[in-house]
Amino acid sequence: MKKYLWAAASLSLMLTAGCATEGYVREQVAPLADRLGKLEARVGALETKVDGLAKDMPDVQAAKKEINDAKAQVEQAVKAAQGAEQNAMAAASRAEAAANRAEDAAKRAEAAEMKGATSAKKATKAFELQQKK
Repeated sequence: MKKYLWAAASLSLMLTAGCATEGYVREQVAPLADRLGKLEARVGALETKVDGLAKDMPDVQAAKKEINDAKAQVEQAVKAAQGAEQNAMAAASRAEAAANRAEDAAKRAEAAEMKGATSAKKATKAFELQQKK
């Protein structure tokens, strides 16, 4: 009988020591349930934001396309302006060279006029002298 008593006592200790009470389980699960609730709320908020961003995505892509188009137009305008600058510089150089040639021609014409005036005076004097002879 002692054997049965020891066996029954051992069995009852094993059963009671290995089981958790309902209150103990609630104490252990309550913080986890709170954390899970908070995480679910955050996930919900993030899903709402993602949905909002997904709705705005076509607008963002359209804006990016417009930006890229504008950038390409600016680059073309810069290239055109650089080409125009080079053409203007070449035209200015040609104009300066033409002005220098015109100035030289004017100086030669003035010198020729002076020489011509002197020659005309000499010819007039020679004519007058021959008339007197």
